[in-house]
Amino acid sequence: MNNDNNQAYPVNGRVILHIDMNAFYCSVHEAVEPELYKGKPTAVAGSVELRKGIIVTCSYAARAKGIKTGMLVGQALKKCSDLILIRPNFDLYRQYSNAFMNIVYNYSPLVEAMSIDECYVDITGSKQFGTPLEIAELIQSRIRGELLLPCSVGVAPNKLLAKMASDMKKPNGLTVLRKRDVPRVLWDLPCADLYGIGSKTAEKLKRLNILTLGQLAKAEEKLLREHFGVMGVILRHSANGEDDSPVQPEREQSKSIGHTTTLPVNFTDLSDIRRVFLNLSDQVGRRLRKQMLLAQTIQITIRDPDMRTITRAAKLKTPTENREDIYSMSCKLFEENWSKGKPVRLLGITLQNLLDKSEAVVQLDLFDYEKQPSREKLNKAMDALRDKFGESAILTAGMLGDDPSSLIRDHKARGTSLQMDHLRLNRLEDKK
Repeated sequence: MNNDNNQAYPVNGRVILHIDMNAFYCSVHEAVEPELYKGKPTAVAGSVELRKGIIVTCSYAARAKGIKTGMLVGQALKKCSDLILIRPNFDLYRQYSNAFMNIVYNYSPLVEAMSIDECYVDITGSKQFGTPLEIAELIQSRIRGELLLPCSVGVAPNKLLAKMASDMKKPNGLTVLRKRDVPRVLWDLPCADLYGIGSKTAEKLKRLNILTLGQLAKAEEKLLREHFGVMGVILRHSANGEDDSPVQPEREQSKSIGHTTTLPVNFTDLSDIRRVFLNLSDQVGRRLRKQMLLAQTIQITIRDPDMRTITRAAKLKTPTENREDIYSMSCKLFEENWSKGKPVRLLGITLQNLLDKSEAVVQLDLFDYEKQPSREKLNKAMDALRDKFGESAILTAGMLGDDPSSLIRDHKARGTSLQMDHLRLNRLEDKK
């Protein structure tokens, strides 16, 4: 091992990288079809036909013309008439997410995926690959060379500063932010620029005449405790660049699995509502089985036309992976907690208290004991067919309809940056 490498690493501290893919969805489309999209103003939109659709993300060429994430499609087209709108393809994004994470794993097993397009990696024990800066450059260079994707990398002694560093230069930036740099680099910034401080917290700090991170770093702990509780102490530590949280490589293990769907019109008919729950149950059940997990608690989400939202949950007698159990409990919770005929605009199901199937001891009652092997066999057969021929290969009549709950089987169109089942499955395959 090179002696210079040793000297580049702290004796007691850590070295953390934060890797953030730049304009990830648009960059993936540009990498796949450069002749259509390279260097052009592009945007991925949830609904490219409707002017009321929302811009999910946009290329840097589009940002230069004033396009922003969250902007209405119609508004964006007024700002940039030559904006190219692209339908989302989450299957493609997941493939590229796996590919860039696999490059990162070559340099350390301590990788914490934060979303589909960003991760932390602890390279404290990776001296054999070079200095921290050399490793950061290697990863960035390989992602650009092998995947044709831009990314920004922050190099720091903790996660907070690594995240702040990666945000400083985009696209293709590489920034080192050390603890001793904090007063010079961060303290003149407004409090809202600190990762983890939202607009409400920033406004509350403003009322206390704490406007900059330097003022927050020097604020009296007693004052911060009075107004923010224990969070006030954490805010002060963060403004001083302090963060002890470790990189957690097992973050991909799901704490919950959920799906929601917004309805095109208000639903009042119970048969329509049950169909939505059946489609939701089908897909959350599929995701649960793919990750080899069992659910102990079912939670439903209901939102009315005025955006009032309630959640209701119940624990099952027996942990399950079956659509029928999820569906039955979801309908029961709905009918017990929502007045008949009252309009609904959004429905969701979330599976909670998840257990690893291989480690769970399932206590079955006598009635279920005989049915369980045949249920499991049927699930495996149906899942195998759908894996091979697509999600719509096997459907029950109750699933068919025109509402968006039918679309959740379209994995190209559906997904979020925070849904990381593909990363969890990737690690499961590696461990086999």
